[in-house]
Amino acid sequence: MLNLLLNFITACRTSNLRVSTSEVIDCARQLELIDVTDEDQFRATLRANFAKSRRDQRNFDRLYHLYFHEMRPECEFTPDTLDRRELLEILDRLKEQMENDPITQAILDFLSGNPTSYLAELQRVEKQEELPNQTVRSNLSQLSGRLEIMLRINHARNRLVQLQTDISSGESSGRRLPANHLADRLDTASAMITQEIRPYNDGLRQVKTYDKHYTDLGERSFASLTEKEIEEMREVIKQLVRKMKDMMSRRYASRSKGILDVKKTLRHAGKFQGVPMVIKYRDRPLRKTKIVALCDVSGSVWSAARFMLNMIYSMQDCFSDVKSFAFICGPTNITDIFEKNEVNSAIEKVLTDTDINFNALTDYGEMFYQFHRDNMSLLNKKTTLIIVGDGRSNYHNPREKLLEDLRAKCRRVIWLNPEPEQFWGTGDSEMNVYKAFCHEVRPCRNLNQLIDFIEDLVF
Repeated sequence: MLNLLLNFITACRTSNLRVSTSEVIDCARQLELIDVTDEDQFRATLRANFAKSRRDQRNFDRLYHLYFHEMRPECEFTPDTLDRRELLEILDRLKEQMENDPITQAILDFLSGNPTSYLAELQRVEKQEELPNQTVRSNLSQLSGRLEIMLRINHARNRLVQLQTDISSGESSGRRLPANHLADRLDTASAMITQEIRPYNDGLRQVKTYDKHYTDLGERSFASLTEKEIEEMREVIKQLVRKMKDMMSRRYASRSKGILDVKKTLRHAGKFQGVPMVIKYRDRPLRKTKIVALCDVSGSVWSAARFMLNMIYSMQDCFSDVKSFAFICGPTNITDIFEKNEVNSAIEKVLTDTDINFNALTDYGEMFYQFHRDNMSLLNKKTTLIIVGDGRSNYHNPREKLLEDLRAKCRRVIWLNPEPEQFWGTGDSEMNVYKAFCHEVRPCRNLNQLIDFIEDLVF
């Protein structure tokens, strides 16, 4: 039992599930207190020790099902079903006919019942990135890695079919059972490389409804506004900004509310023998949230970019610290421009006087890489990270693991998408990948949706 547990733990660690030595010891002690033949108790004990968060539970469930069900451990080798010696003989013949390289060896180990090296190959492909000197960035390195593994699996399948044919025409037809067993394992390995495993995000808030503040102008998409409607919308946004500033000033000026401070009340009343009794409250000013905003200004969201930049500019007076970045394929810090210029001139300077390459293709993966490399110090547990963009990365490597690192550093991550929700995940859109690492995603393609977001964020 202990060896079986240790092998499963090795598979978990290989698949990027963190399991410490102390957790292994605790799990082994707890297994002594339960009936290990009861799978519900056995699985619950392992899950309680090794899946530390809800985001880890889906990965644990996948590994548990793979190791204890699909891999069919040694207990299933019975005289009526499979002969262990015949299985090993077929595996030895496969090894003689196939190449001696890490991928092939990992597939053969998987067929023999040890999935660790194959899981390690999958992790290697998942983390594989393009060479830094390549002029055209893409996710072809990952796709080629998956294709290489798939070709080796198909090669092993062809060899197995040939062996199965030879065996069936030979002296012992009973050997077809082990060959079929290995074919099932090849099907499992093939499904693992083709199925996309996405992280579990049970706490995601995906906003789909909003209030209709304006019936006509508020429902018009940013992309379909005329010049006159743009001016009208700017006036509405100015009124909303004034409302935000007034609300914030009232919130931080209010001091006679909150939790009763008993010590301060009694100390003040002691000066006058308790008459009159003046109630004192704990003087705790509201904490202002820090904001880091990343705004896509590429051609696909050009119509919405001006209004999003206007929204980011307006947040400067409502929060203690706002850092603003515009990007297409790399982030450009525009905080100083917003601090030193009036809103309209600031937006014009961002779109005309910065070093943003507007002829480049949008690359969210490269943007996350550069921001992760240069600006991680801006993020802490008081920071709200706001990402504005459609998530279309022109088939470049999305590098979603970098967004996961940003999420771990922030209080929350909010993604505003100016594209209709029915188009998320179509074509080169990576929204279905990115939203697994966000706390909140919402469409923001018209004035009413923008007003709802600002009110939820500030008020």
